[in-house]
Amino acid sequence: MGAFVNRPTARPAMTTPLSDLLAAAFAARAPLLERLAAERTDAYRLFHGSVEGESGLTVDRYGDLLLAQTFHRALAADELAALEAFYADALPGLPLIWNDRSQANSRIANKLPPEKSVVAQAPREFSEMGVRYRFQARHAGQDPWLFLDLRAGRRRVMQEVAGKSLLNVFAYTCGVGVAAAKAGARHVVNVDFAESSIAVGKENARLNDLPIRVRFVQSDAFAALRQLSGIGQAKFVRGKHLPPFPKLEAQQFDVVFLDPPRYAKSPFGVVDLVNDYPALFKPALLATAEGGTLICCNNVAQVERAAWIDQLERSARKAGRPIREIETIAPEADFPSPDGKPPLKIALLRV
Repeated sequence: MGAFVNRPTARPAMTTPLSDLLAAAFAARAPLLERLAAERTDAYRLFHGSVEGESGLTVDRYGDLLLAQTFHRALAADELAALEAFYADALPGLPLIWNDRSQANSRIANKLPPEKSVVAQAPREFSEMGVRYRFQARHAGQDPWLFLDLRAGRRRVMQEVAGKSLLNVFAYTCGVGVAAAKAGARHVVNVDFAESSIAVGKENARLNDLPIRVRFVQSDAFAALRQLSGIGQAKFVRGKHLPPFPKLEAQQFDVVFLDPPRYAKSPFGVVDLVNDYPALFKPALLATAEGGTLICCNNVAQVERAAWIDQLERSARKAGRPIREIETIAPEADFPSPDGKPPLKIALLRV
């Protein structure tokens, strides 16, 4: 098979050059970047797609490297050159890696030159609010190892969790759990199905001088939540014998963080943030201690925040655990949303 060749679609006529859009976005972030630097954060979004004038293009800083991603179409050669030239001047010394994810399934499609490939696959570290994390611009998966729009959620967890227990479900690389341990949580459990994600989470924990030993559970979220909540996990679903899963004792946590993907299917259940969020919400709620805090995330743009919150309230009443207080958490200023409706919605629920 021959090497992949980018064949970008025709670029729509633009009245503003890409370099000017990048400059405007960079200038708008100046106050935020000053604050982030003061709290030892060197990871943030520098350019946010259509909101800032170029749909499907994002640029993020992760420590000493910049990651550009395209989701609608590949960059043309002149656009890539404009990106590299602008940031070479604005943030000198930081190499830029481009991951084109505009093909089917969002898989990274563009082949890098040998010298860029070495940079992209080199293990790195960056800091967010004083917590250290691992990073590689290219690895076996497709998503970066820490989602930067969730910084607001990690920040809120760090404010909330001192002296408390935390369950982090769909933990991915366990950023929330590691941040919680760094902030003084007395007990942290991270649950994720992917062995590779748990491995990065363990590396993240090792990077930090944590006062506690963090627990990592490789498990389907449904299997874990049903056991922890006391509902119990059946041995058969739809007449089929379930595969082995870690056995967990029923336990409630002071804080539960629930950050599921948009859609996923397993022998234990179906994650569907559009049509069936309550399937996950109920066991997560029952795994939250009375008087505790459940933090829920929904990253589907088409789901309206008010309708989603209403769904959570109805589900909680049905489960006999009504919500006492609701706090919404918006992504920070490097993820601008002019209409106040960012795709990522975070709700902190006192239950």
